[in-house]
Amino acid sequence: MTRKILTGLSSEAYEHPFDRKALASLQNMPGVSLLLKKVNEYGIDRLLRLQSLGSEIRISPRNFPQLHQAFVETCEILDVAPLPELYLFQGTGHIETYIVGVEKPLVGINLDGMEWLGPDELLYVFGHEIARIKSQHMVYHQMAIVMPTLKNLLSSTTLGVGGLIAGGMELGLYNWRMMARFTADRAALLACQDIDVATTTLIKLAGLPDEYLTTAVMEDFLVQAREFASNNFDSVDKVTKILSYTESGLSWVVMRAGELLRWVDSGAYDNLIQQTNLNTPEELEAKEEKTPEEKEGWNFLTSW
Repeated sequence: MTRKILTGLSSEAYEHPFDRKALASLQNMPGVSLLLKKVNEYGIDRLLRLQSLGSEIRISPRNFPQLHQAFVETCEILDVAPLPELYLFQGTGHIETYIVGVEKPLVGINLDGMEWLGPDELLYVFGHEIARIKSQHMVYHQMAIVMPTLKNLLSSTTLGVGGLIAGGMELGLYNWRMMARFTADRAALLACQDIDVATTTLIKLAGLPDEYLTTAVMEDFLVQAREFASNNFDSVDKVTKILSYTESGLSWVVMRAGELLRWVDSGAYDNLIQQTNLNTPEELEAKEEKTPEEKEGWNFLTSW
């Protein structure tokens, strides 16, 4: 399959409106700038890089050529340079990937991801991580990664950061992290450029090995994804929602697939691939189907 290189691609062209609104809400919260300052003071960026450098295997064209080539192709398609480093870490029984490093990003994939995913599916998972670089949101993404540790470090601070976190900043950060997945999934689809590949990858991220991926499984998964996207969860209480999106072990692949299908159905994906209609974020948002809650300002705690 010959994929289109999206030279000059801007993240704003595919950014999900939920992502944009959640980030704006987070940035407006009192204390966020202070928390970012503390993250920098503690050297979190350097620490996360050192953990990968000291514990994982660095991928090169020589030791794992197919894995490295898929990563290079992803960065070329999404117009990301310079090429981040790529690392392989131990299997966990399910597919895992990550990205860390604000100044010098690096991407990690575990052994299960390398073994379970085909070359095209690797483009999807790599594209999902590379999207953080495209959006220039690594500082917030990384803050979400280390938030549990930060809570312990800052719990006794005299500057009141611990109280700010308990008062809602942490929830705002996790809310944004969930919404940012929708933008990252769009970038992932732009990388692999095949909705069927995106579908099989999401199913595998849910834990289903390749041998179970029959036509019936894929078709039923798509039906389930569309059903989920059409549901109204207003009656679900806030505590349940908070527990849902703060649980890092949940992949939410059905919800993510539903949002990705909505984007494809709107025609925005095809327009972007063909580069016939590179809309501004506002124009894209206006074309996407909205619920009354979205028109008022979407919030994960009250709207999904």
